[in-house]
Amino acid sequence: MHELPVTQAILDTALRTAQQSGAARIVAIDLVIGELSGIVDDSVQFYFDILSQGTPAAGAALRFQRQPARAACSDCGHAYHAAPPLAPFCPNCGGQRVQVTGGRQFFLESIEIDDQDTGSAADPQR
Repeated sequence: MHELPVTQAILDTALRTAQQSGAARIVAIDLVIGELSGIVDDSVQFYFDILSQGTPAAGAALRFQRQPARAACSDCGHAYHAAPPLAPFCPNCGGQRVQVTGGRQFFLESIEIDDQDTGSAADPQR
């Protein structure tokens, strides 16, 4: 359920940015989401489709880029992919001094818009 306020914030940011740029509509939004963020792509898409109705973002594509989480053991130096649920110990040596890096990101990376003056996409690469 926490995807609803997150999606509203994404939409608000995209609409504000598009308005400041004089865009007629938003074509696509690129999101970066860490594996450990707890954000579910399908839920964000679902809420976005509902919230964006009647706005310049209606019908915009959401493009999700997942960022992996990494972990490293301070005892043996073993580095590995960390996926939920996170184990509190190193799978290599059993050590409990494990540090997780990455995988918690969540941000709007870019917004693709239609230029109001020309009606063509401002970023033709999709």
